[in-house]
Amino acid sequence: MPANPPANLSRSLKFLVVGVLYFAEGIPFGFIITAMNAYMAGQGVPPEKIGILSLLGLAWSLKFFWSPLVDLTGSRTSWMVGAQVTMILCLLGLSFLVGRPVTLWFWVLLGVLCVASATQDLAVDAYTIDFLETRELGMANGIRSGAYRVGSLAAGSGLLILSDWLGWRPALVGIGVLLAALVVTILAFRPFRLPRPPEALAARSAAQESGLLLEGFHKLFSAPLQGLSMLSNLAVSFINQVFTGLARHPHLGVIIVFILIYKAGDALMGIMVIPFWKAQQFTNTEIGAVSGILGAVATTLGGFLGGWFTTRYGIGRGLLVLGLFQAVSNLGYWVAALPGVGRSAVCTLHLPFWDQSFPIYPIYLASQGESFSSGLGYAPFMAFMMSLCDKRFSATQYAFFVFLAVLSGRLMGFLGGFGVKYLGYADFFFVTFLVSLPAFALLPWVLPVIRGIEERGSGVSGQ
Repeated sequence: MPANPPANLSRSLKFLVVGVLYFAEGIPFGFIITAMNAYMAGQGVPPEKIGILSLLGLAWSLKFFWSPLVDLTGSRTSWMVGAQVTMILCLLGLSFLVGRPVTLWFWVLLGVLCVASATQDLAVDAYTIDFLETRELGMANGIRSGAYRVGSLAAGSGLLILSDWLGWRPALVGIGVLLAALVVTILAFRPFRLPRPPEALAARSAAQESGLLLEGFHKLFSAPLQGLSMLSNLAVSFINQVFTGLARHPHLGVIIVFILIYKAGDALMGIMVIPFWKAQQFTNTEIGAVSGILGAVATTLGGFLGGWFTTRYGIGRGLLVLGLFQAVSNLGYWVAALPGVGRSAVCTLHLPFWDQSFPIYPIYLASQGESFSSGLGYAPFMAFMMSLCDKRFSATQYAFFVFLAVLSGRLMGFLGGFGVKYLGYADFFFVTFLVSLPAFALLPWVLPVIRGIEERGSGVSGQ
């Protein structure tokens, strides 16, 4: 459960902390997925090598496997700052390699940066769970969604623009300076350095008191196999505690299935949206402006509204009501894919002081509706996963839930191509709507769990 925060930390200040931390989380994601992609394409790196970026991004999916370290050792702040300093050093290293052939060292620095980014995610997510109350999770995740997207755009599209003005080397240094400013902010202001609640330290106290944890790390250098064995045994023992805590939730199996399928329809459709735009003969400018820029705005607005709704009406109602919006929005693409609809303008937009008029096509409306509804569904879903976590194991448990959600998304995205191949776009988009529905059949088991968590409130530790 989320920790009971200090009484002198106002809700607005807590939300500000969430915004800053998730802005920091978004920076490396936008840098890798957008900026480095464009840099390598501009350097003439062949597409099959650029695809390695996707493999490096597996660090964000696999972070669960080193999440126990974040729970067992150090403070949340030390992990955040350590990860950010590592990313700064990687950016400085990359700046020295700019303009040269992309060698193994370039890939190594990008790989280390991805691992550091994933570690930062673990610490930030756990810190957020530790200091937020259950009733604040909805709005906090709405803010989180917007802040993460702003950080991602700043280090992605923003870095591309900056590189055109100043060149790649100063642009990379600029992102490093931005991260350095975040390090100073975290170290200088107490709301970013709150200690973990005393009861949260119980999960690692036994290992620390016995000296096994320190001894295990020491033996990694003197007797690597013995040290690795000791640390592995400690990790297994800790993981057992983590899942013993989760098992106290009634209907844990149903909860896991719910997490796997709640956003399955979105994930199934998502990878095929851009190919559908291209199949309808829309230009890259139209795709970038409507699906990219306006879509980002719509998702951010949806996230804020979803956060407000979840805070006002509770996580359970948020999952039901906003989840239905999320599912139904897929039908917009189904309509846009029907024969004869794609290029039939719904209306024409006339902008003031602009001589040109702009036709509004069904795919434009489908894109904005899906982006907005996806933001709506994001807030209660993330709040739900956070509310399930015991603050003693918040990094590991939340990483486990995210791992399930990401794994499901990756598998569904893979299946999307086959769906279009064998069904065609219109039938495929309708199927994505149907795939969204089974999650709601599980709500009779999930909602009582949520009500129990919300009734216990934020001041009760454990599960």
